[in-house]
Amino acid sequence: MGIDLQTLLFEFLGGLGIFLLGIKFMGEGLQKTAGERLRDILDKTTSNPFLGVLAGMIVTILIQSSSGTTVLTVGLVNAGFMTLRQAIGVIMGANIGTTVTAFIIGIDLGEYALPIIAVGCFLLFFFKNQKVNSIGQTIFGFGALFFGLDLMSSGMSPLRGLESFHDLTVEMSSNPVLGVIIGTLFTVIVQSSSATIGILQGLFSEGAIDLQAAIPVLFGDNIGTTITAILASLGASVAAKRAAFTHVIFNLVGATIFLIGLDLFSQFVYYLQGQLHLNPEMTLAFAHGSFNIANTVIQFPFIAGLAWIVTKIIPGEDVTIEYKPKHLDPIFIQQSSALALEQAKAEVIRMGEYACIGLEETNQYLFTQQQKHSEMAMQVEGALNNLDRKITDYLVEVSSGSLSELESAKHTALMDSVRDIERIGDHFENIIELIDYKISNKVELTEQAKEDLNNMFDLTILTVKQAVKALDQMDRQEALAVAQKEDQIDKMERKYRKKHIIRMNEGLCNGSAGIVFVDIISNLERIGDHAVNIAEEVLGE
Repeated sequence: MGIDLQTLLFEFLGGLGIFLLGIKFMGEGLQKTAGERLRDILDKTTSNPFLGVLAGMIVTILIQSSSGTTVLTVGLVNAGFMTLRQAIGVIMGANIGTTVTAFIIGIDLGEYALPIIAVGCFLLFFFKNQKVNSIGQTIFGFGALFFGLDLMSSGMSPLRGLESFHDLTVEMSSNPVLGVIIGTLFTVIVQSSSATIGILQGLFSEGAIDLQAAIPVLFGDNIGTTITAILASLGASVAAKRAAFTHVIFNLVGATIFLIGLDLFSQFVYYLQGQLHLNPEMTLAFAHGSFNIANTVIQFPFIAGLAWIVTKIIPGEDVTIEYKPKHLDPIFIQQSSALALEQAKAEVIRMGEYACIGLEETNQYLFTQQQKHSEMAMQVEGALNNLDRKITDYLVEVSSGSLSELESAKHTALMDSVRDIERIGDHFENIIELIDYKISNKVELTEQAKEDLNNMFDLTILTVKQAVKALDQMDRQEALAVAQKEDQIDKMERKYRKKHIIRMNEGLCNGSAGIVFVDIISNLERIGDHAVNIAEEVLGE
């Protein structure tokens, strides 16, 4: 019998493409429908590991990607929102959540795929409402997922007749490790365990592969899906690397345990299939689901152990940016407003130090263009916004008590300083966006411009540091020095602007480079203004 290889390949690869697109669209649509709440779900529910598992499941179901959840979690650990132990619970939950796609595939909707796509497109194209569009996107993705699967399985159906393929599946049945390796490799290539499982479900329903051979491939998929998290953590912090590594260990240990008990597990799956009258796709979905749930149940008690192992494997200090305030204890508000103000001040100084770190990272990003600096700066910016809210709320509560005149002045000074520091964060965020623009549009700055920026950055960072120090020690000398430096920054900005215009006229520098340059120096100049505002609180002006 002649197999038309071209049709087979085209249908399989095209189907795979549509399937992956479907999953991506479905995830993005769900994410938009769920809005910004995803991070909140993770942040609020991770206080105990069990809730963490649930949160991991929910978020993964919403974004249709366990690696996506792991990457989100890695970000939260990085930001100091979450400890490693809490993250491990979420990652376990993510593994369970990812099996939902397999169950969706098990509901055999292949023949309705096209009308589902049509409904999704209708909602996407004929409505201006964001909400409706997001729902349309989700439905479109849902349909595309089935349509892609249908194409894939019709592409794979001739495989049954292939002698070599038959031999391979027989080999896989007798040697489960081979199945695990095939599953792992394929998932690493496709970067989606759901896709590999979808293909497996297709092969299984076509009768091209038997259960003994298919189950180890499932285990392999779970190992393969951890690669994405590892890639995401490469440039990230120690904490993030640990979270990603936990994912790997968790899935490796699970696969090992179940390979040892493979016969038992297969019998259990056969039993389920018989009892619940499952179609082939559903049978594998149940196999995948029960594997991940059992794996979580087995390893859940050892979360602390897992955390300990990973900390040993990946040593090093965590450089986390703590989003949460450290000093604001509500007890002081009742007891003594003087003490409460001291607490608030300590937090403001911490915030000021963060602002300096953010500026330094921004400066690094400008000159190295390494993504890790921009990520770090953006995390600092997030921390500044969070601290700004928390400190302001705290100070508002303090002011509800009775304050002496001196305390009242100090209170006002702190309120103003918090706002200034937060604005510094906004300005270096603007600079980062400018650098992003510069990188993505391949804008080149002249050597002279780079040198000017470097000088101005150095001076600005020194000024902000000095302002924070002045506020910390209530040191008038330091505060006066800040005012002098700020004058220098203003002069510098005017001088560099003039030099820049001369460069433009001589044709040494093009328009878009000019915009980037001028915008960066004006942002730096504004940062200088905010530093002076902080210093003036010390001088009592």
